Amino acid sequence: MRIARFSFGDDIKFGVVAAIGDDEVVAPIAGDPLYVPIQPAGDPIPLADVRLLAPVIPRSKIVGIGRNYADHAAEMGNEVPANPLLFLKPNTSVIGPGEPITYPSFSENVHFEAELAVVIGRICKDVPAARVPEVIFGYTCANDVTARDLQQSDGQWARAKGFDSACPLGPWIETELDPADLAVTCTVNGELRQDGRTSQMVRDVVELVTYASSAFTLLPGDVILTGTPAGVGPLEPGDQVAVTVEGIGTLTNRVVSGG
Repeated sequence: MRIARFSFGDDIKFGVVAAIGDDEVVAPIAGDPLYVPIQPAGDPIPLADVRLLAPVIPRSKIVGIGRNYADHAAEMGNEVPANPLLFLKPNTSVIGPGEPITYPSFSENVHFEAELAVVIGRICKDVPAARVPEVIFGYTCANDVTARDLQQSDGQWARAKGFDSACPLGPWIETELDPADLAVTCTVNGELRQDGRTSQMVRDVVELVTYASSAFTLLPGDVILTGTPAGVGPLEPGDQVAVTVEGIGTLTNRVVSGG
């Protein structure tokens, strides 16, 4: 099931994206599906007539995982860490499909990073591996936008990965997905830049959720970014960057100057 968050007229709603014949529609549902059962709440609307928003706005946090693909660690001149490398992005960094990535005025080297994102569906702590599927609501596409020069100069990653618009998410949440071996790609202006598979991750989704929940209480709507394959590179104002995850869809954003 694909769950979207969208605006239509003056309303912001959640809905189920589905096909009716050759057309895609979004069927509104009542309330936030992270907190209430999914129930129809209106007539289907053509998908082309709505504006898709970030499918989740984390009330708490985005947990990133660094260097979870060996080829990406190598291209950056790093070793694979002995344990998952965790960092946080604030919820103010989240934008949705079609929204602009604002190139920060304090950076000269902003990179794209295509990733599979895990959306947590319930409050949890110290989740054992066998119970990880119970706490996952679904999956979406993410772009872990990174100011590479700040990542190197600051000594920690808060500004580099946490600036406003540094976490595009979308286009919707897919609730029925096996994340074990999915294609993860990124194009910039239509040119393929990243082409990996989740099966190449050093640590899979189960291990990442278990590890993250040992450090943090995870809340409904928290997002875990699972790492990026090799091929990361710079973005410039005017670029259009698209992240595609097999079984989910494509998240597209344009880069604009921050002044």
